[in-house]
Order: sequence, then structure tokens, then C-alpha cells
Amino acid sequence: MWCYDICSTFGGLPLLRNAVTRSISAENPEGEKGGGGKTASNLGMGRKGRPCITLPQGSTVTLAEIEGTGIIQHIWITLPDRTEKGYYVLRDVILRIYWDEEVNPSVEVPLGDFFCNGHAIRCEVNSLPIVVNPVGGMNCYFPMPFRSSAQITVENQHLSDISGFFYQITYSLVQKLPDETAYFHAQWRRENPTVMGRDYTIVDGVKGKGHYVGTYLAIAALSRHWWGEGEIKFYIDGDKEYPTICGTGTEDYVGGAWGFGTGTEDYVNEGHNYGKTYSTLFLGFPLCTPSGKQKEGVPLYGIYRWHIMDPIHFKKDLRVTIQQIGYDGCSLFERSDDVSSVAYWYQIEPHSVFPALPPAQDRWPR
Repeated sequence: MWCYDICSTFGGLPLLRNAVTRSISAENPEGEKGGGGKTASNLGMGRKGRPCITLPQGSTVTLAEIEGTGIIQHIWITLPDRTEKGYYVLRDVILRIYWDEEVNPSVEVPLGDFFCNGHAIRCEVNSLPIVVNPVGGMNCYFPMPFRSSAQITVENQHLSDISGFFYQITYSLVQKLPDETAYFHAQWRRENPTVMGRDYTIVDGVKGKGHYVGTYLAIAALSRHWWGEGEIKFYIDGDKEYPTICGTGTEDYVGGAWGFGTGTEDYVNEGHNYGKTYSTLFLGFPLCTPSGKQKEGVPLYGIYRWHIMDPIHFKKDLRVTIQQIGYDGCSLFERSDDVSSVAYWYQIEPHSVFPALPPAQDRWPR
């Protein structure tokens, strides 16, 4: 029987496939064939009658409920980043995704952080799997296969209703997936503040076979001086005290160098590091605030690293951590910062149940 080739590349575009394309949005919430754009507006029937929805306060709204075998290929979402009764909207909406009638979600992440917009701050991201365009157009291109069903929900834990929630989810239905096809997972964590001298845990308790494909970190620097000397560590298949993979520094992990371009005069004279932002296909430093001469408040940073060309394979288990170590121009020192993270990986189901998300007020940024 024909299988969908989830490894197809740009060069495979001329090849025809026995797949059916469907798309779910507020204009076609069931993704039905010929079912889009039927709601009327003041311009008449089918003239932009229902482009968005409202998320009632405290509610969980199902965006997509798909039956059959297929693969989600693109998710686009946008919403206001603040409301009249409070801010922090991007941390107050929780994205969850369930595969094949599972009870526990394989994706459970605050919406902004999932799209590399941590601290509930919009920023542009120009990478391969995650793209955020002006102003707040959030896109995900991670392929997400499923064998019998997929369900995508958002929960509004904000202080009020959220109006103007736009979304579109495009997927293909296929006859069969290769036996080795794994499922997409993403998990959010936060430690506020981190414990001095103890590595921050990005993900732990991953059991089974799979590969790790990405990290997003949102860091609020609570101490002075350069914050990015910490090394990332991958504990693979039974590693205990020491990891199999150990990096050389935080900015090194995301492909940068030398404090993202800030000179030693900032270590000595200003006490903080700001750096030059960048956003590339596989790694980036898209958020750095305050910047320039705007030095009020806690400095906030966002970085990402996609292991698309170099996935981290595991057969039994995986744990990923990163140190909080700084540099003051003379020596290294242990730091305590406010760190949030998203881990992205694929694995064979079933997966371990995620730690419970903290309540909304404990997720709010500084």
C-alpha cells in the first residue's frame, strides 16, 4: 500500500502523491470539502463572515478534530498580545495537541513560547520550522503525523475573554504512514529563579525511542554581567552523572560567539550584556531587551536551536539540561536567573506524562 513520504524535500515537489489536502479555520471549522466561507457578513454570504473566534475566559476551545491517517503540515495563529484587563496573553493561552485518542497531550506549551515568543513579548522569527512575521503572525512547519486522529485545543487562562483569535491548520490525509514514523512532542518548563549551582532541566523523563529536534529558551537575567557561559548537556540512554553530549556555552549552542558581539566594556561599565540579535534557518537570538541605551528593567533574552540537520537520537531515554553560569570580565561565576524553555522532539508513543503546568500567575513574565 502506498505510504506518505514525510521525508520528501523541495526536490520532490514534482512528484504527485495520493493524498487529500484539507484546512481548518474559523471559516471552515470542520475542514470539510466545499465547506469553507459559508458565513455571511455585511458584504453578503461567503464574504469574510467568520474569519476569527473569541476564546471565552476559562474555556478550552477545540481548534481541530481530525479523524483518519495524516500529517499536519502548517499551523498559523495570531491573536492580540494584550487585552483591556491585563497583559501576558501569550503566556495565558495554552496550546495542547493529542495524537490517536491519547488522554495526555503530546504538546502542552504556552502559545507564545511554542512559537519562540517568550516573555509574552512579540518578536520576529525567521527560522525553518517556526516563523513569526509582523505583527504576531505565528507559523509552525514541524510535520506532525498521526495514524487515527489528531486534536488541537487552546485553553484561555487569561483574566478576560480574548477576541480576535485567528487560526488556520493545513493537513494531508493519507492511506498509510511508514512503520517507523514517530510523533511530535513539545513541553514547556520554567524555574524562577534557578537554583545556584544546579543545572536547569529543559526536559526529563522522556522514555522510549526517538530524536530531539529543538530547544527554545526565554531567559530573564537577574544577575549582572554576561549570562551565557552555561553548557547544554544531553544525557542519552542511561547516562547518569555525566552526559554523552556537552556543549561549550549558551551562545555557542545557538551558533553565536563571544557574547553575541558585545565587547568587554559592557561587562565592566554597564554590568549587563545586550548583544546583536539574529534569526536564521536553524538557530537564532531573536529577542534582546532592553537594547542600546534603554537600560530600564530586567534584561530579557530569547534564543532557539533546531536540531533538524543534526537530530539527537535516543533509544531508551533522554534528559536535557543547561547550566546557569556567568562571566564578569575576569572569572566565571554561578548565576541564578529566571529561565523558561520549550523542548521539541519526536518519539514512538506512548510518552511519559508531562509535569503539571504551573498556574497562569506563575507563568507571567517579569
